Amino acid sequence: MKVAVFSTQYYERDYLNKYNCEDKHQLTYFDASLNEETVTLTKGFNAVCIQVTDKLNANVIKQLSQSGIKLIDLRSAGYDNVDLEAATKNKIKVMRVPAYSPQAIAEHATALILTLDRKTHKAYNRVRENNFSLQNLMGFNLYGKTIGVIGTGEIGTAFCSIMLGFGCKVLANDIKKSKILLQKGVEYVSFEKLLETADIISIHCPLTETTHHLFDSTAFSKVKKGMMLINTSRGAIIDTKAAIAALKTAKIGYLGIDVYEGEENIFSKDLSNTVIKDDQIERLMSFNNVLITPHQAFFTEEALDEIARITISNFNSFENKTTTANEVLLKIE
Repeated sequence: MKVAVFSTQYYERDYLNKYNCEDKHQLTYFDASLNEETVTLTKGFNAVCIQVTDKLNANVIKQLSQSGIKLIDLRSAGYDNVDLEAATKNKIKVMRVPAYSPQAIAEHATALILTLDRKTHKAYNRVRENNFSLQNLMGFNLYGKTIGVIGTGEIGTAFCSIMLGFGCKVLANDIKKSKILLQKGVEYVSFEKLLETADIISIHCPLTETTHHLFDSTAFSKVKKGMMLINTSRGAIIDTKAAIAALKTAKIGYLGIDVYEGEENIFSKDLSNTVIKDDQIERLMSFNNVLITPHQAFFTEEALDEIARITISNFNSFENKTTTANEVLLKIE
Protein backbone atom coordinates (compact mmCIF):
# COMPACT_ATOMS: atom_id res chain seq x y z
CA MET A 1 0.00 0.00 0.00
CA LYS A 2 1.25 3.47 -0.90
CA VAL A 3 1.04 5.78 2.10
CA ALA A 4 1.67 9.53 2.28
CA VAL A 5 2.96 10.31 5.78
CA PHE A 6 2.40 13.96 6.67
CA SER A 7 3.82 16.19 9.43
CA THR A 8 6.78 13.83 9.73
CA GLN A 9 9.22 14.69 12.48
CA TYR A 10 12.88 13.68 12.32
CA TYR A 11 12.46 11.08 15.06
CA GLU A 12 9.51 9.21 13.53
CA ARG A 13 10.97 7.67 10.39
CA ASP A 14 13.24 5.14 12.10
CA TYR A 15 10.40 3.90 14.29
CA LEU A 16 7.93 3.56 11.39
CA ASN A 17 10.52 1.90 9.15
CA LYS A 18 11.35 -0.53 11.96
CA TYR A 19 7.82 -1.96 11.94
CA ASN A 20 7.31 -1.71 8.18
CA CYS A 21 8.78 -5.19 7.84
CA GLU A 22 10.39 -5.95 4.49
CA ASP A 23 9.04 -2.63 3.19
CA LYS A 24 5.57 -4.10 2.89
CA HIS A 25 4.12 -0.62 2.57
CA GLN A 26 5.59 2.15 0.47
CA LEU A 27 5.92 5.08 2.88
CA THR A 28 6.57 8.55 1.49
CA TYR A 29 7.40 11.12 4.13
CA PHE A 30 6.35 14.75 3.95
CA ASP A 31 7.49 17.41 6.41
CA ALA A 32 4.46 19.51 5.49
CA SER A 33 1.11 19.30 7.25
CA LEU A 34 -1.89 17.97 5.37
CA ASN A 35 -4.42 20.71 4.72
CA GLU A 36 -6.18 22.49 1.87
CA GLU A 37 -2.87 23.82 0.53
CA THR A 38 -1.06 20.47 0.45
CA VAL A 39 -3.84 17.99 -0.30
CA THR A 40 -2.76 17.77 -3.95
CA LEU A 41 0.33 15.87 -2.75
CA THR A 42 -1.89 12.85 -2.02
CA LYS A 43 -2.50 11.95 -5.66
CA GLY A 44 -1.27 8.45 -6.43
CA PHE A 45 -1.49 7.21 -2.84
CA ASN A 46 -3.90 4.74 -1.22
CA ALA A 47 -3.73 6.15 2.30
CA VAL A 48 -2.60 9.13 4.32
CA CYS A 49 -0.99 9.00 7.75
CA ILE A 50 -1.40 12.17 9.78
CA GLN A 51 -0.84 13.93 13.09
CA VAL A 52 -3.17 16.01 15.26
CA THR A 53 -1.82 19.21 13.69
CA ASP A 54 -3.10 18.24 10.22
CA LYS A 55 -6.47 19.76 9.30
CA LEU A 56 -8.83 17.43 7.44
CA ASN A 57 -12.05 19.37 6.94
CA ALA A 58 -14.82 18.39 4.53
CA ASN A 59 -13.13 20.03 1.57
CA VAL A 60 -9.80 18.27 2.20
CA ILE A 61 -11.52 14.92 2.62
CA LYS A 62 -13.48 15.40 -0.60
CA GLN A 63 -10.21 15.99 -2.43
CA LEU A 64 -8.65 12.98 -0.71
CA SER A 65 -11.48 10.86 -2.05
CA GLN A 66 -10.96 12.26 -5.53
CA SER A 67 -7.26 11.33 -5.24
CA GLY A 68 -8.21 7.75 -4.44
CA ILE A 69 -7.45 7.79 -0.71
CA LYS A 70 -9.28 5.02 1.15
CA LEU A 71 -7.69 5.31 4.60
CA ILE A 72 -6.85 8.10 7.02
CA ASP A 73 -4.56 6.76 9.75
CA LEU A 74 -3.76 9.01 12.70
CA ARG A 75 -0.53 8.65 14.65
CA SER A 76 -2.41 9.87 17.70
CA ALA A 77 -5.29 9.01 20.00
CA GLY A 78 -7.23 12.21 19.27
CA TYR A 79 -9.11 12.65 16.00
CA ASP A 80 -10.90 15.98 16.49
CA ASN A 81 -9.01 17.37 13.49
CA VAL A 82 -10.82 15.01 11.09
CA ASP A 83 -14.35 15.59 9.79
CA LEU A 84 -15.71 12.11 10.44
CA GLU A 85 -19.02 12.83 8.75
CA ALA A 86 -17.24 13.82 5.55
CA ALA A 87 -14.97 10.77 5.77
CA THR A 88 -17.97 8.46 6.17
CA LYS A 89 -19.77 10.15 3.29
CA ASN A 90 -16.73 9.68 1.06
CA LYS A 91 -16.22 6.06 2.21
CA ILE A 92 -12.80 6.73 3.72
CA LYS A 93 -11.93 4.66 6.77
CA VAL A 94 -10.41 6.49 9.74
CA MET A 95 -8.07 4.69 12.14
CA ARG A 96 -5.96 5.85 15.08
CA VAL A 97 -3.65 4.83 17.90
CA PRO A 98 -6.10 4.78 20.84
CA ALA A 99 -3.49 4.13 23.53
CA TYR A 100 0.27 4.03 23.20
CA SER A 101 1.72 5.01 26.57
CA PRO A 102 -0.72 6.50 29.06
CA GLN A 103 2.12 6.58 31.58
CA ALA A 104 4.16 8.92 29.38
CA ILE A 105 1.42 11.58 29.40
CA ALA A 106 0.55 11.08 33.06
CA GLU A 107 4.19 11.31 34.12
CA HIS A 108 4.69 14.51 32.13
CA ALA A 109 1.64 16.06 33.79
CA THR A 110 3.23 15.15 37.12
CA ALA A 111 6.52 16.72 36.01
CA LEU A 112 4.71 19.97 35.20
CA ILE A 113 3.13 19.97 38.66
CA LEU A 114 6.39 19.35 40.51
CA THR A 115 8.33 21.86 38.43
CA LEU A 116 5.78 24.63 38.97
CA ASP A 117 5.51 23.77 42.66
CA ARG A 118 9.19 23.38 43.58
CA LYS A 119 10.45 25.79 40.91
CA THR A 120 13.28 23.50 39.88
CA HIS A 121 13.51 25.17 36.46
CA LYS A 122 14.23 28.51 38.14
CA ALA A 123 16.69 26.97 40.59
CA TYR A 124 18.56 25.32 37.72
CA ASN A 125 19.04 28.60 35.87
CA ARG A 126 19.92 30.45 39.09
CA VAL A 127 22.60 27.98 40.21
CA ARG A 128 24.23 28.05 36.78
CA GLU A 129 24.88 31.74 37.46
CA ASN A 130 26.39 30.92 40.87
CA ASN A 131 23.29 32.18 42.66
CA PHE A 132 22.47 29.76 45.47
CA SER A 133 19.82 31.86 47.16
CA LEU A 134 16.50 30.30 48.17
CA GLN A 135 14.68 33.58 47.68
CA ASN A 136 11.31 33.04 45.92
CA LEU A 137 11.81 29.28 45.59
CA MET A 138 9.26 28.35 48.25
CA GLY A 139 7.01 25.44 47.27
CA PHE A 140 4.34 23.34 48.93
CA ASN A 141 3.89 19.68 49.86
CA LEU A 142 1.97 17.71 47.26
CA TYR A 143 1.04 15.24 50.01
CA GLY A 144 -2.46 15.87 51.33
CA LYS A 145 -3.53 18.16 48.49
CA THR A 146 -6.83 17.68 46.64
CA ILE A 147 -6.29 16.82 42.99
CA GLY A 148 -9.07 17.19 40.43
CA VAL A 149 -8.87 14.99 37.33
CA ILE A 150 -10.97 15.75 34.26
CA GLY A 151 -11.34 12.53 32.28
CA THR A 152 -10.45 9.08 33.60
CA GLY A 153 -9.61 7.15 30.48
CA GLU A 154 -6.29 5.31 30.37
CA ILE A 155 -4.21 8.48 30.78
CA GLY A 156 -6.43 9.92 33.49
CA THR A 157 -6.38 6.58 35.31
CA ALA A 158 -2.58 6.45 35.20
CA PHE A 159 -2.42 10.02 36.50
CA CYS A 160 -4.84 9.26 39.36
CA SER A 161 -2.66 6.35 40.43
CA ILE A 162 0.41 8.58 40.53
CA MET A 163 -1.37 11.21 42.62
CA LEU A 164 -2.67 8.58 45.03
CA GLY A 165 0.92 7.45 45.41
CA PHE A 166 1.85 10.96 46.54
CA GLY A 167 -0.79 10.73 49.25
CA CYS A 168 -3.25 13.10 47.59
CA LYS A 169 -7.02 13.11 47.77
CA VAL A 170 -8.22 12.55 44.21
CA LEU A 171 -11.52 13.83 42.82
CA ALA A 172 -12.56 12.90 39.29
CA ASN A 173 -15.11 13.99 36.74
CA ASP A 174 -16.13 11.79 33.83
CA ILE A 175 -19.27 10.51 32.15
CA LYS A 176 -18.21 6.97 32.97
CA LYS A 177 -16.90 6.00 36.39
CA SER A 178 -13.93 3.65 36.67
CA LYS A 179 -14.55 0.75 39.05
CA ILE A 180 -10.81 0.36 39.48
CA LEU A 181 -10.38 3.98 40.55
CA LEU A 182 -13.39 3.81 42.85
CA GLN A 183 -11.82 0.83 44.57
CA LYS A 184 -8.60 2.81 44.97
CA GLY A 185 -10.46 5.61 46.72
CA VAL A 186 -10.99 8.11 43.90
CA GLU A 187 -14.22 10.08 44.38
CA TYR A 188 -16.31 11.09 41.38
CA VAL A 189 -17.91 14.52 41.72
CA SER A 190 -19.65 17.09 39.54
CA PHE A 191 -17.57 19.46 37.43
CA GLU A 192 -18.67 22.38 39.61
CA LYS A 193 -17.64 20.68 42.87
CA LEU A 194 -14.29 19.71 41.37
CA LEU A 195 -13.66 23.34 40.38
CA GLU A 196 -14.55 24.60 43.84
CA THR A 197 -12.58 21.97 45.77
CA ALA A 198 -9.40 21.04 43.91
CA ASP A 199 -6.02 22.58 44.68
CA ILE A 200 -4.68 21.21 41.40
CA ILE A 201 -6.70 20.30 38.30
CA SER A 202 -5.27 18.15 35.52
CA ILE A 203 -7.07 17.79 32.18
CA HIS A 204 -7.16 14.36 30.52
CA CYS A 205 -10.37 14.43 28.48
CA PRO A 206 -10.67 14.49 24.66
CA LEU A 207 -11.56 17.62 22.74
CA THR A 208 -15.21 17.53 21.69
CA GLU A 209 -17.95 20.08 21.12
CA THR A 210 -18.80 19.68 24.81
CA THR A 211 -15.27 20.13 26.12
CA HIS A 212 -14.25 22.95 23.76
CA HIS A 213 -13.35 25.89 26.05
CA LEU A 214 -14.55 23.86 29.02
CA PHE A 215 -12.29 26.06 31.10
CA ASP A 216 -13.69 29.49 30.29
CA SER A 217 -14.31 32.62 32.35
CA THR A 218 -17.28 30.98 34.07
CA ALA A 219 -15.23 27.96 35.11
CA PHE A 220 -12.35 30.12 36.31
CA SER A 221 -14.74 32.18 38.43
CA LYS A 222 -15.53 29.01 40.41
CA VAL A 223 -12.02 27.66 41.06
CA LYS A 224 -10.12 28.04 44.32
CA LYS A 225 -8.01 31.18 44.26
CA GLY A 226 -4.39 30.32 43.50
CA MET A 227 -5.12 26.85 42.15
CA MET A 228 -2.88 25.04 39.69
CA LEU A 229 -4.16 24.04 36.24
CA ILE A 230 -2.38 21.43 34.11
CA ASN A 231 -3.28 20.56 30.51
CA THR A 232 -1.65 17.72 28.57
CA SER A 233 -4.77 16.91 26.53
CA ARG A 234 -5.86 19.43 23.86
CA GLY A 235 -5.21 23.14 23.82
CA ALA A 236 -8.73 24.22 22.92
CA ILE A 237 -10.16 22.77 26.13
CA ILE A 238 -8.85 25.96 27.75
CA ASP A 239 -10.04 29.38 26.61
CA THR A 240 -6.64 31.08 26.50
CA LYS A 241 -8.05 34.60 26.76
CA ALA A 242 -9.98 33.62 29.89
CA ALA A 243 -6.91 31.88 31.33
CA ILE A 244 -4.83 35.04 30.89
CA ALA A 245 -7.50 37.05 32.71
CA ALA A 246 -7.56 34.46 35.52
CA LEU A 247 -3.77 34.60 35.82
CA LYS A 248 -3.88 38.39 36.09
CA THR A 249 -6.36 38.20 38.97
CA ALA A 250 -4.46 35.29 40.61
CA LYS A 251 -7.44 32.94 40.33
CA ILE A 252 -4.93 30.70 38.58
CA GLY A 253 -1.83 30.55 40.73
CA TYR A 254 0.07 28.17 38.43
CA LEU A 255 -0.50 27.09 34.84
CA GLY A 256 1.30 24.21 33.16
CA ILE A 257 0.43 23.39 29.54
CA ASP A 258 1.89 20.97 27.04
CA VAL A 259 -0.78 21.86 24.47
CA TYR A 260 -2.07 25.16 23.15
CA GLU A 261 -4.95 26.24 20.94
CA GLY A 262 -3.24 27.23 17.69
CA GLU A 263 -0.10 25.24 18.46
CA GLU A 264 0.13 23.95 14.89
CA ASN A 265 1.68 27.30 13.90
CA ILE A 266 4.27 27.21 16.68
CA PHE A 267 5.07 23.82 18.19
CA SER A 268 7.59 21.40 16.65
CA LYS A 269 9.35 24.35 15.01
CA ASP A 270 12.50 26.29 15.82
CA LEU A 271 11.30 29.88 15.99
CA SER A 272 14.27 31.21 17.95
CA ASN A 273 15.12 33.69 15.18
CA THR A 274 11.52 34.57 14.43
CA VAL A 275 9.06 37.08 15.80
CA ILE A 276 6.11 35.06 17.08
CA LYS A 277 2.92 36.70 15.89
CA ASP A 278 0.67 34.93 18.38
CA ASP A 279 0.06 37.57 21.05
CA GLN A 280 -1.69 35.16 23.41
CA ILE A 281 1.15 32.71 23.80
CA GLU A 282 3.56 35.60 24.12
CA ARG A 283 1.43 36.94 26.95
CA LEU A 284 1.34 33.52 28.61
CA MET A 285 5.12 33.27 28.47
CA SER A 286 5.43 36.62 30.22
CA PHE A 287 3.97 35.18 33.45
CA ASN A 288 6.54 33.75 35.88
CA ASN A 289 4.01 31.17 37.12
CA VAL A 290 3.32 29.67 33.69
CA LEU A 291 5.23 26.68 32.33
CA ILE A 292 4.85 25.72 28.66
CA THR A 293 6.31 22.63 27.03
CA PRO A 294 6.04 22.00 23.25
CA HIS A 295 3.59 19.05 23.12
CA GLN A 296 6.25 16.66 24.38
CA ALA A 297 4.25 14.66 26.92
CA PHE A 298 4.13 11.67 24.55
CA PHE A 299 7.83 11.96 23.71
CA THR A 300 9.33 8.82 25.22
CA GLU A 301 11.06 5.90 23.53
CA GLU A 302 8.33 3.53 24.68
CA ALA A 303 5.52 5.73 23.35
CA LEU A 304 7.12 6.33 19.95
CA ASP A 305 7.78 2.63 19.54
CA GLU A 306 4.17 1.76 20.33
CA ILE A 307 2.77 4.50 18.08
CA ALA A 308 4.80 3.18 15.14
CA ARG A 309 3.87 -0.43 15.84
CA ILE A 310 0.14 0.28 15.97
CA THR A 311 0.27 2.63 12.99
CA ILE A 312 1.81 -0.03 10.77
CA SER A 313 -0.56 -2.67 12.16
CA ASN A 314 -3.44 -0.39 11.12
CA PHE A 315 -2.11 -0.42 7.55
CA ASN A 316 -1.94 -4.20 7.68
CA SER A 317 -5.47 -4.54 9.07
CA PHE A 318 -6.87 -2.24 6.41
CA GLU A 319 -5.09 -4.09 3.62
CA ASN A 320 -6.18 -7.48 5.01
CA LYS A 321 -9.73 -6.21 5.59
CA THR A 322 -9.67 -7.33 9.22
CA THR A 323 -11.75 -5.67 11.92
CA THR A 324 -9.92 -3.70 14.59
CA ALA A 325 -10.91 -1.58 17.58
CA ASN A 326 -8.61 1.14 16.23
CA GLU A 327 -11.18 2.21 13.65
CA VAL A 328 -12.92 5.49 14.43
CA LEU A 329 -16.65 5.29 13.77
CA LEU A 330 -19.02 8.21 13.31
CA LYS A 331 -21.32 8.49 16.31
CA ILE A 332 -24.93 8.95 15.27
CA GLU A 333 -26.82 11.11 17.75
